[in-house]
Amino acid sequence: MQVILLDKVVNLGDLGEIVKVKDGYARNFLIPTGRARRATANNKAEFEAKRAELEKAAAAKLSTAQAQGEKLAGTTVKLTQKAGVDGRLFGSVTNFDIAEELTKIGYPVAKAQVRMPNGPIKTVGESQVSVALHTDVVVDITVTVLGETA
Repeated sequence: MQVILLDKVVNLGDLGEIVKVKDGYARNFLIPTGRARRATANNKAEFEAKRAELEKAAAAKLSTAQAQGEKLAGTTVKLTQKAGVDGRLFGSVTNFDIAEELTKIGYPVAKAQVRMPNGPIKTVGESQVSVALHTDVVVDITVTVLGETA
């Protein structure tokens, strides 16, 4: 199925590109989330009429994400979890925990925006985690996990 992208999609294309994707990907993800429309003659003409408006909105989103990224860069998040004597956590620190703590300190971030390259944190100490505020804005933060003995 051919679709017109209404937003930048990672590993697919930029705003306004007409790309061919699998039917299920278009029907179940791109179209319902508002990131694409079917590439029919009517939709192409409608898109060209709104192109400037959509590009302006995309630029505004990007500038907002860049401003938030500058504030967030280098932030250290401290979390306390129950841990054993050897420094291993009884549970783990997930992207949900990090997003919740960032929201508490004034940086509203969704769970899906927190990227943990090595999976959940299971030991006491510092770890590097990425926060993707926009497809073009990825910021690294430090997560410090403190152990609390039971």
